[in-house]
Amino acid sequence: MIPRGVILMTEQFPGAALQDVVQTIEALGYDSIWLPELFGREPFATAGYLLAGTQRIAIATGIANVYARDACATAQARHCLAELSGGRFMLGLGVSNAGANGRRGHAWVPPLTKLTTYLEAMAAVEVGAPPPAQPAPLHLAAHGPKLQALSVRHGAGVITYLMPPAHTRISRARIDAATALSVVAPFIAEQDPTIARAKARAALAVYMSLDYYHREWRKLGFGAADFDGGGSDRLIDTLVAWGDMAALHEHVAEYERAGATRVIVLPLALQTRAGLDIRVLEQLAPAAARGMPTAAPEV
Repeated sequence: MIPRGVILMTEQFPGAALQDVVQTIEALGYDSIWLPELFGREPFATAGYLLAGTQRIAIATGIANVYARDACATAQARHCLAELSGGRFMLGLGVSNAGANGRRGHAWVPPLTKLTTYLEAMAAVEVGAPPPAQPAPLHLAAHGPKLQALSVRHGAGVITYLMPPAHTRISRARIDAATALSVVAPFIAEQDPTIARAKARAALAVYMSLDYYHREWRKLGFGAADFDGGGSDRLIDTLVAWGDMAALHEHVAEYERAGATRVIVLPLALQTRAGLDIRVLEQLAPAAARGMPTAAPEV
């Protein structure tokens, strides 16, 4: 069974509650927590906080925006967190998008140019601090062939986001067998199709307006009509796993058969007005997949 991680929007929880949630995820057997970089918590500072409060699980930036800090600062953070955590930090990097970076005040640079220059600058940094036992693994957000080839050249794993198993199969055919391929996939613990699709559309609304996702989905046979109204049923059902426990586990298995080396679960319902809903994480827990008890601490 391939490892399973969780992508966690940490802004949903105050600090102490966040540690409880992450410790619960750790107890369920997940191998990693991935921290996005949006406009909430800063991911490297959050990673340090969560590494200090956990024992086994890896904490990763998933993904950190290369526009947000220079290559030297990122190299220092990678070195420092790998050393101080005993090797439990992973570095995920990407370019985000032109709109988000424009709001930060940055001029957009073509992704291949930006990431190539950034990675070369990182490689040239000599950090004057005690070395980690091993460098933090590097992963790059890359959907297309050029960025995926860049990942391979720099010894980095590939991360994809909101891409179905068909895209994973194409990606695996483009990269060598030794390159890690992690897929971020949304899951909902909901068996009613109307409710599941409504929740999925609400959660993914912003992505339905982004042209670079459209470009990848078009390559898989979707068209303009599939992006209207929050996404067609066909597109939603392709991108988002919902149903009973067997259906959720089968979706993970589809990614594994397609060549993924890690599935990163994006739980579309976690913090709700009624409280914390971790049903989907309990149902997808690696411990559950192995037939082990899944009892977790109260949160």
